[in-house]
Amino acid sequence: MTALAIDTAYGPARVYLHCAEEGVAVLMLGHGAGGGLGAKDLVAVTRAAQAAGVHVALVEQPYKVAGRRAPAPANQLDAAWLTVADELSERFDGLPFVFGGRSSGARVACRTASAGQAVAVLCLAFPEHPPGRPEKTRQPEFDAVEVPTLVIQGERDPFGRPKVGAHQELVLVDGDHNLGKDLETVSRAATEWLSRVLRPLA
Repeated sequence: MTALAIDTAYGPARVYLHCAEEGVAVLMLGHGAGGGLGAKDLVAVTRAAQAAGVHVALVEQPYKVAGRRAPAPANQLDAAWLTVADELSERFDGLPFVFGGRSSGARVACRTASAGQAVAVLCLAFPEHPPGRPEKTRQPEFDAVEVPTLVIQGERDPFGRPKVGAHQELVLVDGDHNLGKDLETVSRAATEWLSRVLRPLA
């Protein structure tokens, strides 16, 4: 594992690289608004992706690096994420990038997929709306993604679940928003999907 500090317009981000032996792609994963990179599902997907021959970059947003609890505004999160993606694309010259994350990190991945030229998006517990507020939908963020997308969601997630279209897949697992109850299914779903979407690019 290699740790990098990458300067962004909103302070340094921190990246933890978990490289595969012969990586065919790079999976960037972001954390939730209040959580960190140690979330069980992020750890499980990191290991699964590495085993499937995918380099993983766990990205800690500048507000987290600075020790702040409250998340930065969406435009700052997105800008910092794209800065990190640019830096990493130079390091992994020519490899395709998959954007992903859990909860807030999944939203960032969706919003930036087009600008960052991601070939696919992996969402862990995409927060379709705030709990009890279905009218505050984030579905447009999800709908804007034009590349293959996988959503792994808890069956009882109080944040709801996005409606999937033709190029999007939804895997439901036992649990709520933290996905920690059935990590085996989370890992298996991520591995199978990554192998499938990246095969044509190999």
